[in-house]
Amino acid sequence: MSELPFLTPVESGELQVHRGSWSSLKGLPAAASTSRHSLGVFHSSYSVSYHVGPWWDIASCQKKWTRQILKDISLYIESGQIMCILGSSGSGKTTLLDAMSGRLGSKGTLLGEVFVNGQALRREQFQDCFSYVLQSDTLLSSLTVRETLLYTALLAIRGSSPNIIQKKVEAVMAELSLNHVADRLIGNYNFGGISSGERRRVSIAAQLLQDPKVMLFDEPTTGLDCMTANQIVVFLVELARRDRIVILTIHQPRSELFQLFDKIAILSYGELVFCGTPVEMLDFFSGCGYPCPEHSNPFDFYMDLTSVDTQSKEREIETYRRVQLIESAYKESAIYRKTLEDIERTKHLKTLPMIPFKTRDSPGVLSKLWVLLRRVMKNLMRNKLVVTMRLTQNLIMGLFIIFFLLRLQNDVLKGAIQDRVGLLYQFVGATPYTGMLNAVNLFPVLRAISDQESQDGLYQKWQMLLAYMLHVLPFSALAIMIFSSVCYWALYPEAARFGYFSAALLAPHIIGEFLTLVLLGVIQDPNVVNSVVALLSIAGVLVGSGFVRTWKKCPSLLKSSAILHSKNIVLKFLWSMSSMDRISLAAQMLLCQLIQCVP
Repeated sequence: MSELPFLTPVESGELQVHRGSWSSLKGLPAAASTSRHSLGVFHSSYSVSYHVGPWWDIASCQKKWTRQILKDISLYIESGQIMCILGSSGSGKTTLLDAMSGRLGSKGTLLGEVFVNGQALRREQFQDCFSYVLQSDTLLSSLTVRETLLYTALLAIRGSSPNIIQKKVEAVMAELSLNHVADRLIGNYNFGGISSGERRRVSIAAQLLQDPKVMLFDEPTTGLDCMTANQIVVFLVELARRDRIVILTIHQPRSELFQLFDKIAILSYGELVFCGTPVEMLDFFSGCGYPCPEHSNPFDFYMDLTSVDTQSKEREIETYRRVQLIESAYKESAIYRKTLEDIERTKHLKTLPMIPFKTRDSPGVLSKLWVLLRRVMKNLMRNKLVVTMRLTQNLIMGLFIIFFLLRLQNDVLKGAIQDRVGLLYQFVGATPYTGMLNAVNLFPVLRAISDQESQDGLYQKWQMLLAYMLHVLPFSALAIMIFSSVCYWALYPEAARFGYFSAALLAPHIIGEFLTLVLLGVIQDPNVVNSVVALLSIAGVLVGSGFVRTWKKCPSLLKSSAILHSKNIVLKFLWSMSSMDRISLAAQMLLCQLIQCVP
């Protein structure tokens, strides 16, 4: 799908691309420092500790290794400026953005401080200050562009009328030239939607709705063609010119973008090799004996110069030594000293404004829950495949059961008890497993969105979890009713017991799905959760039902699996089955004996 241009021609030559020899850039003035807001990263270091070797090797597990991800990073940037962070894969670019935004968590050791307008940020202030656009776009595929932004605005803005919120959404869409796809679905790999470049702009628009002053972008051009990537970068430059601080990481930018960045930082193996203006960059590397050749892309040239070649041990030692020499020269340069001086100067200024927080007047808890519930419900209802799966998977399993059992026998000698016990195993064991499969297939996408939006400060994770639970309840009840209507009425039933039969199946179905949500909150890999879910389902049927071993003789460690098949559920299920047909008195007595074995 072709991309439509969304930037007007640049006036006054501010963003014009300078072509020709890079040495001619030295006559250009640096960006004026007329900004009010400032961001400083002061001596930031980050390290993680881990065990090397297989888990079964006790000797290896006892050895703890420490890896330094970031090493003494110091940066300074003011509003109205844009900073580009370069570096090869594994150099620490994303980790640096995570450190700036307070998203590293507690897995490692983080040292240093982050200053905004000379004030050190506390941990709870990071999400209220920074907007962070991740490398991957986490959007609901069955919503339109307008709906996606509207729901985000409803979560972020409080006290405004629907007309005001709608106008703000329309203004942001116009700013990013999304009006022509406003009513188009986001889409995914299963069905078409908007292009990857348009999807990236939707992610940016969602952040702009909160009116941030500091914006971080992790690889915003990844997966985009050259023209679209260039458009995204030029738009980010325009954002910075509107009194914002913009920092982005990028791979292999085009040479035409070189002079658009106010500051360029280069990372190598977690060390800051250089950070300064394009003019300072040319002068610094030329002073180190590495001038950029004419008609070469400075980004590519300096990236190759500061990368470590690991193809051979000799090349690795040689290139690493070169990087260390360049890094040492930078730490001794006037450029680095000025960075530290700017950070110290802002710490002592008394005329700086307060920390520029995002829109903090967000709706209340119930309002956010209602918005989340409406959003996930609309996303589900538009996905015909998912709705069909939720409503029919229990029914399909029930049809297989009926096909094998057909009509139950009434005579004990002809297998009446065995048929009913087998039927009980199938009914009670199938419904929780289908609930588990629903959660494994549907919740990971919502969890990814919840992780990002909760870190953005839109809501708490438990609110998304509760919204998911509430929106699946009617579908679960309807699916069990369809399943019960086919299975129950095909087995000589009594109408008075239909409610007991349906409730006995609905309870383990819901418990199975909710238990899987808990597992998905602890284990990030859905494949691992799927395996654990299968084991829990089997354990629940074999142990929790009480038909394999009595409750008193069951090991205490396995008794917890009975949560899927509690005593009351199975008892009511057996009671509803005992009058399904004209079963003989002897058969009813045997069923009563079976009831005594249930936990």
